[in-house]
Amino acid sequence: MWPIWLLVLLSLSLATGRQVGRCSLARQLYRYGMAYNELPDWLCLVEGESSFNTKAINPSNVDGSVDWGLFQINDRYWCKPADGRPSNDLCRLPCRLLLSDDIRYSIACAKYIRKQQGFSAWVAWNNRCQGVKPNVNHCFRRRHRNSG
Repeated sequence: MWPIWLLVLLSLSLATGRQVGRCSLARQLYRYGMAYNELPDWLCLVEGESSFNTKAINPSNVDGSVDWGLFQINDRYWCKPADGRPSNDLCRLPCRLLLSDDIRYSIACAKYIRKQQGFSAWVAWNNRCQGVKPNVNHCFRRRHRNSG
């Protein structure tokens, strides 16, 4: 029998989602086609929007819409909410896919938004990412082992 505290802890960790590491995210973004020189902007944006949490949801938009996932993609325009609320669904995907730990769907939709509206589509980028941004160079250096 599982101790009750272990079950509570497990359920909390599942509900809060996965925190994606800064360098891990930078490498995934690059692998899925984000321009290297834009990676600092993407990392700044994700930190400000979701604190790197794949399961982040913001249900408190004034218009009743909800923001989903790492990039806090809005369901009024970009994804299809499960509850049937109207949406333009421009990324052509269910919003729940934006909460997956497999972030390919989130990246593809974020790339599309960036192409359509630029980084200014994101409030966090407008408010936080106009100055100094994270450096990603160390995320791409090869690790060398000493074989001595």
